[in-house]
Amino acid sequence: MGENLPRVPRGSQLHSDTLSRPVRTLRVKMVLLGSSGVGKSSLAMRFGKDEFRNTSPTVGCAYLTRVVHLSNVTLRFEIWDTAGQEKYHSVTPLYYRGAHAALLVYDISQRETFIRAQVWLKELENQYTPGSTVIWLVGNKGDLVEDRQVSVQEGQSLANDRGLSFMETSALSGEQISELLLAVAHRVYECMGEQQGGLSDWQETPLVDLHHKDTFSPFASCCKVGP
Repeated sequence: MGENLPRVPRGSQLHSDTLSRPVRTLRVKMVLLGSSGVGKSSLAMRFGKDEFRNTSPTVGCAYLTRVVHLSNVTLRFEIWDTAGQEKYHSVTPLYYRGAHAALLVYDISQRETFIRAQVWLKELENQYTPGSTVIWLVGNKGDLVEDRQVSVQEGQSLANDRGLSFMETSALSGEQISELLLAVAHRVYECMGEQQGGLSDWQETPLVDLHHKDTFSPFASCCKVGP
């Protein structure tokens, strides 16, 4: 589903831990934006744990991490799942400022979420410097193809018009989830990994009030973790 993905070099892997990582590990902040109910928390859970579970609406934001090993570097993704409900809209920019990657998520079976994604895009464009954030348009719930209200062509056309990357996924089935994260990892590293002022080295710091450093709770409000 979606665009033809860039070829993933051999040696690229997804890991949920940091064992046996290369010497250099770079920090990547990635934020998920979109309307309530489009499956952002389910996507985040797939990214972090490769699990699917029904979740309640996110309050504020939720956080997890995922390590991606490329051929010559490790990227440690800090994934922020933001609340899509209108009452949290005013605080959402606090979470996506400074993001290296942003996923604009909509539900292919709900046209209004596709329209809303375009509003999120306009707001995001007001907050970032061109070239500083990789933006991906993601049509989720690809398993609901029989109820589709937004065609693949519409999603791809919007992405082409606005200079975005595009893919359709299914958090329920796991389809295209690993492919999406690897594609984002390569694009982020290609765009800003080596440039001055781009990605910074990640260094482990003590965490406060968390039992596990890579814990994700879709029910939790925003918690400050790591650097």
